[in-house]
Amino acid sequence: MVRAKFRLNRVEITEGRTKRRTKDGNDYAKNDAGAQIYDNCELHTLVFNPVYANDNPRHENTRFWDYSPSGEIKLGTVNPDAWNHFQIGKEYYIDFTGAA
Repeated sequence: MVRAKFRLNRVEITEGRTKRRTKDGNDYAKNDAGAQIYDNCELHTLVFNPVYANDNPRHENTRFWDYSPSGEIKLGTVNPDAWNHFQIGKEYYIDFTGAA
């Protein structure tokens, strides 16, 4: 596992598309031809950048900066429960673990 520390610097809000659910919520709605139905929705793209060095060489952010000085992570979601979890200006640990 590799751990990085990133800061949420901005949120981009654009129009997205999501599959319409059936009335019981257990499946996706389809039209008469059998094609899935999509609805417009808000898409929030969360843009994270690595933390930057602190004047104190022993500060945690300085140590992270020494190993991950550049980059960007963009995560898009149409789920308000997901995007409401994050706050602009707050720092987050991100763990990278290999998948089988």
